[in-house]
Amino acid sequence: MSRVVLKLGGRVAAVAAEEAFALRAAGHDVVIVHGAGPQITAEMERRGIVPSFVNGRRVTTAEVLEVVRASLADVNREVCAAIGPDAVSLFGDEIGLRAERVDALGLVGDPVPTSPAVIEDALAAGQIPVVAPLAEGPLNVNADEAAAALAVGLGAERIVFVSDVPGVLMDGAVMGQIDVETADRMLGDGTFQGGIVPKLEAAVLATRGGVHAVIGATEVVA
Repeated sequence: MSRVVLKLGGRVAAVAAEEAFALRAAGHDVVIVHGAGPQITAEMERRGIVPSFVNGRRVTTAEVLEVVRASLADVNREVCAAIGPDAVSLFGDEIGLRAERVDALGLVGDPVPTSPAVIEDALAAGQIPVVAPLAEGPLNVNADEAAAALAVGLGAERIVFVSDVPGVLMDGAVMGQIDVETADRMLGDGTFQGGIVPKLEAAVLATRGGVHAVIGATEVVA
């Protein structure tokens, strides 16, 4: 049975059950990794925490990490509730998701390919792991990157990025396909901006790791 990693943005957690059950009905093992970007931003604003950035990446302090964990926990509960009894709630830092710490960003890590035994056991039992993207440390990790690292580590056939954007846009139109070399070049020259950047970067990493990556209606190919 092939494996599919389903990456959900914080705004689209409600679609988890529909997507996951459709994939499982098609004969796939499914692993879900979710973000919580909107929730984290809202909670930081509520608490009066002013974010700081280094080269465009958010710095994570102990106070910020507390917000991240609480926000991820809220989304994780929502996703698990949508799926029902087959869902297994997991936090990456508790199951062995590894990352290389980025000291300049505080409690932040760049995730590396990992195959946690807890996820393997859950899949073997016919369950759907729902993973909150934290790494051992604990470290805050980008959810798109965490999903890609797990997809490579677990030997997934495919990773699907589900968000509130239809795919990779070029001149207002969705690209049906983009190869990794073109993606690298366009990411490097600033063609893409905003939330699509980490998704495309993660998709490139996954593709180079042998995983078929899809962002909305856009395929990322080797």
